Amino acid sequence: MSMIFLPAIENTMLSPTDSPNSALMEAAQRDKSDIKILMLDDEPFMLKLLDRMLRNLAYQNVTGCESGPAALLIVDDPQRCPELILLDINMPAMDGAEFVRHLVAHDYHGAIILVSGEDERVLQSVEKLVRAHQITVLGRLSKPVSPAQLAAALTHWRPAVRNVVIAARKTYAADELRAAIEQGELVNYYQPKVLLASGEVVGVEALVRWRHRSDGLLAPDRFIGIAEQHGLIGPLTRVVMRAALAQARLWQDAGLLLRVAVNLSMDNLSDLGFLDDVVDLASTAGVAPQQLILEVTESRLMTDQRVPLEILTRLRLKHFRLSIDDFGTGNSSLTQLRDIPFDELKIDQSFVHGACSNVTQRALFDASLGLAKQLKMQSVAEGVQDRADWDFLRERGCEVAQGYFIAPPMPATALLPWLSEWAQRRTALVA
Repeated sequence: MSMIFLPAIENTMLSPTDSPNSALMEAAQRDKSDIKILMLDDEPFMLKLLDRMLRNLAYQNVTGCESGPAALLIVDDPQRCPELILLDINMPAMDGAEFVRHLVAHDYHGAIILVSGEDERVLQSVEKLVRAHQITVLGRLSKPVSPAQLAAALTHWRPAVRNVVIAARKTYAADELRAAIEQGELVNYYQPKVLLASGEVVGVEALVRWRHRSDGLLAPDRFIGIAEQHGLIGPLTRVVMRAALAQARLWQDAGLLLRVAVNLSMDNLSDLGFLDDVVDLASTAGVAPQQLILEVTESRLMTDQRVPLEILTRLRLKHFRLSIDDFGTGNSSLTQLRDIPFDELKIDQSFVHGACSNVTQRALFDASLGLAKQLKMQSVAEGVQDRADWDFLRERGCEVAQGYFIAPPMPATALLPWLSEWAQRRTALVA
């Protein structure tokens, strides 16, 4: 169970000489006729059709190819390398999935739009493959492609700014992180959780960040792995939990009773002393066990289940609430449901956002929600990004929602002002 507090952020940064605002302005000001687009399709008629659609949208620098090897020659040419590829995934000799693998080997940094007459699930699979290779996917277009579909895929896209130097991702030493923990540089942000039926705010999830003295606010993907590798997860978790419980008590004293969720690492659950730490921290803060949710994610297999099972069972006996996080994406999630007395099931965001229009996601979401209902667990949907997600969850009978559509993670001081804003929004959302 690796500790996950925050969705992954961009892995690349502009060089110090490029400000984000100037980069965005340059990208926005580029003339569409200057943007290089490559169409790869083995059907000449489709190439002509796509070419006409693109030119009608003011994209004039368009090249067509009927085979993968020919397209790769263009990718390798610095003067002709495309910033966008419209890719047919079913072609003879070299299909779209194989072509994507070659793009990675040829160091392609542009974007892709997938075009195919294949089954929607095949398109979804190829899209996931492309994203796994860290190539931007603007959309999936089913044949026959319509001008409206193509225009929609390109509406908000701007090519990467040329000549921007990508800085190497900085790494941090264990001693530096240890000092940060000891010197109070870790801070909690809080993301609200609300009831879908009424819009009532019922809790928050604590999301740790490192306020680095020179590099600014760092997301957890920059340091959690270091903590796990160097035996620092225990101290880090205690810092996060102590701050979260202290904040919960402050809200409680102000008349705001919120459950606070804290993520656990597998390493926390391998130490029998962890249970006493949790009990002592809650008692010291004056927060009832029922107000603390411990989120468990099993992203790696447990080699010995005895200690984690004892800790989690005893925590439950002491009335702390247990949540199975990112359900459906880890190892043996169904086994966890069988063996551990969870109170809450968090449905992973990959099954939530867009499920209203995706048959596969919808089926997986419904199966997860059905399990939660049958096992009498509270259902929480993560990754609610827009109104369509919100309406879908209400229609399906999910209980709690969390995501950027509701609110991003925020400092504790920002929660009360946000509550006032949310009070105005919720009326329309639950009508």
